[in-house]
Amino acid sequence: MASINPAAKAAKQRKNIKYKSIKKIFQKHKKTSCKSTRSFLFISINLKWIYPQKVYFCLKIIQMDFNKIIELASYTLPALVTGVVAYRFFELHIKNNDRKRAFLLNKQAHKESLPVRLQAYERMTLFLERINLTKLLIRISPISQNKHDYENFVIDQIEQEFEHNLTQQIYMSDDCWTIITTAKNATIQMIRKAAMSDKVDNADKLREVILNDLLEKQSPSIAALSFIKSEVAELWY
Repeated sequence: MASINPAAKAAKQRKNIKYKSIKKIFQKHKKTSCKSTRSFLFISINLKWIYPQKVYFCLKIIQMDFNKIIELASYTLPALVTGVVAYRFFELHIKNNDRKRAFLLNKQAHKESLPVRLQAYERMTLFLERINLTKLLIRISPISQNKHDYENFVIDQIEQEFEHNLTQQIYMSDDCWTIITTAKNATIQMIRKAAMSDKVDNADKLREVILNDLLEKQSPSIAALSFIKSEVAELWY
């Protein structure tokens, strides 16, 4: 019979001793109600190649009293729930304060800008009143009998009035400013259309034709004035 190496024999004996130690622990916990403990011990015994130090460490963790774990959880879970609820209340409180602060800032800004905005609407109301053809043609007399000279002179007056009030658009809504611009362009178009008529041969005739047209339809500035009034009424709400 071949001789057995003493070193190999000693290593085998140490391995068997460690295996038997783990098996004793398994027998001790065989009747435990924790399935995970039984399963882990069973695997630890059968997988003999597991390092004994790691097996021992894991067994120490599993051998903790299950009641202590439940007791620890009973203290930890309420604290976690309380922390989450407190955090949610704190977050909601911060959001409410931010909304309140933004509302107060908007209210203060609206209060400070309201006089300036009202002044802008007043100036554009005056502009629309001044380019109302019924009043404009009576206010501006022909400088000559040439209808084109009178046509260009009246249109220049309208454009100058408009350019003088261009800065007011920053205090008004885009819709309102668009309607004002449209009313101005429509007024100029009425003048040019009347000047192109073959019936008009002088400045006085041009003014007469335009005023007669206004008896059947209103001046374009009237519609723009109505829009301004409705928009100013919304500023008070």
